This record gives sequence, C-alpha cells and structure tokens, in this order.
Amino acid sequence: MDISKRIAEMKQQPGFQDNVGMILIHNGTVRSWSRNDKKTVLALEVTPDLEKIEAIRQEFLQREGIYDIVAEAKTGRFQPGDDLLFLIVAGDIRENIKPVLAELLDRVKAEAITKKEIMAD
Repeated sequence: MDISKRIAEMKQQPGFQDNVGMILIHNGTVRSWSRNDKKTVLALEVTPDLEKIEAIRQEFLQREGIYDIVAEAKTGRFQPGDDLLFLIVAGDIRENIKPVLAELLDRVKAEAITKKEIMAD
C-alpha cells in the first residue's frame, strides 16, 4: 500500500474536511527476531482472514468520531523488513481515534491473522 496515496484519496472523499482532525497509521513489518525467545527469524508465513478483518473494520467504523478505516493485510511468505499489515484510522479527535487504532490492531492480530515464523537453525 502506498500510504501517502491512500490518504490523499481519503482526503477527496465527501465530508473529509468536516469530520477529520486526525489520521493514525499502523504499518506492521516482519521482525528479524521472535518476540517469544528473541531467536532469529528468516521468514514469516502469514495467512489473514480477510472476511474477519472486514467484519472487525465494520464494527469499529461505528465508533464515535470515526470517519473511515482502511485495513490491508498481506498473504504469503515474507522476509524481515517486509510490510505485512496496514491500518489507517481517520476521525475527529485523538480521544476517539487513539483507542480505536489500538483496539483494532489488537483484535485483527488476535482474531484474524495466523502466522508461522521460519527460524534459523
């Protein structure tokens, strides 16, 4: 995803200027180490449940002050440094936007993404 391009497109949507005072972004990437034991990760196999991600996105769109949410999760095998998950949350004020990004990220990761680390020997 080209984040700058996607935000520029969002800014062209009707009502953006009247409803958005903040945009927060999550750009998840592959780490070169496992969070479990700090061992070296050579690759990461990722399988997102795109229907579940969309259901979660729709749920969070109903929250107070939220104008739009973009979610893009990649499928396949990735190397450290590769992009995996993009979340963009746009809305009125930080008190409404910050918790939505945090909760959205936690829910998507817990409920809709399966991953397998390929470790160094």
